[in-house]
Amino acid sequence: MSRTFNALNMAEGQIASLDERLLRRKLRTTESPCDTKARVDNRELKAFCSNDYLGLANHPALVAALAEGAKKYGVGSGASHLISGHSIAHDLLEKKLAAFESAHIPNTRALFFSTGYLANINAITGLARLAKQGEASIYSAKLNHASLIDGIRLASAQTKANVTLFDHQDLDSLENALKHDAHPLKLIVVDGVFSMDGDIAPVEKLLQIAEQYDVLLMVDDAHGFGVLGKHGHGILEQSNVHSERIIYIGTLGKAAGVGGAFICGAAPFIEWLIQKGRPYIYSTATPPAIAHTLLKSLEIIEGNEGIERRKKLNQLIEIWREEMTFSNWEKISSSTPIQPVILGSNANALAVAQLLDKAGYWIPAIRPPTVPVGSSRLRITFSANHSIDDLRELIQTLKGIEQRVEGGT
Repeated sequence: MSRTFNALNMAEGQIASLDERLLRRKLRTTESPCDTKARVDNRELKAFCSNDYLGLANHPALVAALAEGAKKYGVGSGASHLISGHSIAHDLLEKKLAAFESAHIPNTRALFFSTGYLANINAITGLARLAKQGEASIYSAKLNHASLIDGIRLASAQTKANVTLFDHQDLDSLENALKHDAHPLKLIVVDGVFSMDGDIAPVEKLLQIAEQYDVLLMVDDAHGFGVLGKHGHGILEQSNVHSERIIYIGTLGKAAGVGGAFICGAAPFIEWLIQKGRPYIYSTATPPAIAHTLLKSLEIIEGNEGIERRKKLNQLIEIWREEMTFSNWEKISSSTPIQPVILGSNANALAVAQLLDKAGYWIPAIRPPTVPVGSSRLRITFSANHSIDDLRELIQTLKGIEQRVEGGT
């Protein structure tokens, strides 16, 4: 029997094309818990690349809570939520998550998912089904995360919803489009914190527009939940907004340190998503032990320890903004733990990432399609577990690498 066939040849050819364009991604296997130091390929590297912003992924209290949850609930849920997989641990977590956002969404209810990708697809496709075929409009920020983009594409394919892109830094085009939109259902979809640039969406202004034109506003706060706001409740707390027309998505595998995600919204919206959200209906429920662990994570986030960890993060951010200067590279300063350095070409980004690796740092090169062509970069992220000395050593290392690269050595 032939060992090659068309599909295999196509796969090999496409992979070769990725190699030629320096776009092939490669897995690196860690041998240690997620923290500011990682054991990779039998080497210890200083990691400035994870989304563990509060440093909770290896927190002793969460490790203990996971073990406790496994002893109490076992290691699997056994079925989807609507069959027999909905545990009291899920119920308690959803009630706590709803309480987190209750000051900003009246009559709020929460729905827990295994990933943010599933939560986003469930929310967008489910909400689009509120309208008849061809009677919904979705307005998406141009730099939205892939999960939002895929959810919008799927919703459009299923419901014939009209899709319009807008620039989250210039909302005039969004307003102009809404002025002429007569569809009964309109949905604005936006990241709370844009994951590759670190900038924050103008939620207050977006809500004003949503109120004026009778639009739902969906905010994916994957990189803001746990980080933004005095109590870590996210961008809604930081922006001090309040409306029943907000649909809020939070991720629990980043600042919360564990895994999963949730949708918060007014109770009728959540009930509708339970009834019509296919990812929720047809997915096995997340292990209850994970939900049990997340209750401890939320307790830390909201309490004094969480406040102190956010203070530490903000201190690191300020030091970076003040002390990190480049002669030729472009630094995009943000008020979040995400600090990009634009290097331009794929070759430049890969070269600098390799030099950092040799110097003992793990900061991968980010390339298209994750970012626009010509804007390949380092995506540097901070954790509350990083020390000030860690950060200053990184700054000096980057300055030295820039001099070497630009000097041709």
